[in-house]
Amino acid sequence: MQVLIPIIYPIIDSSLVTLDNIGKTAEAIIDGGAKILQLRAKSLSSKEFLETARIIRKITKDKGTVFIVNDRVDIALLTDADGVHLGQGDLPVKEARRLLGNNKIIGYSTHNLREALEAVRLPVDYISFGPIFPTKTKEDAQTPKGLKLLSEVRKAVVIPIVAIGGITETNMFHVLKEGVESVAMISEILTVKDISQKINRVIATAKKIKRP
Repeated sequence: MQVLIPIIYPIIDSSLVTLDNIGKTAEAIIDGGAKILQLRAKSLSSKEFLETARIIRKITKDKGTVFIVNDRVDIALLTDADGVHLGQGDLPVKEARRLLGNNKIIGYSTHNLREALEAVRLPVDYISFGPIFPTKTKEDAQTPKGLKLLSEVRKAVVIPIVAIGGITETNMFHVLKEGVESVAMISEILTVKDISQKINRVIATAKKIKRP
């Protein structure tokens, strides 16, 4: 499936947002202009994850925003999410595609050139690559890959790339100039007072950077 990934890819991480604020956070992100939203909820029980995903699914459906569930194909199916994002150790991509069908989005995490090249042969719609810079969002985050390796990956694959890891409003210029379609933001957007304003600003800035 041909997928157009929005230039800013916000991720709600349950470790950074309290459970009772996740819905409000999702609304603020979307009101700021986000066209895609991923829920990462490793800190939640399966029951909490499902309940939270259902809340966000309703919000995103009402607003026409693409909703991606991190890791959990079962929750993506139960909430009729638009897709799932899988890591290297999650359910194999081919099995996920068999369960989800051809009309759902599958993203796939990669951390080196070999993984990126292997991903191209899988039924995925986009890959994430990173972490580009140091990040504290994931406890098990790998060492930063840097812009040079990102550039090598961009030249090697034609699949859409979402750069992730330590990307901020300040450094995203250098990341987008490597030719990636999108940059993921987590703590950069979740730790500010006015999330909508922040999202609106980074989207506008990113579009200026990508403008030919």
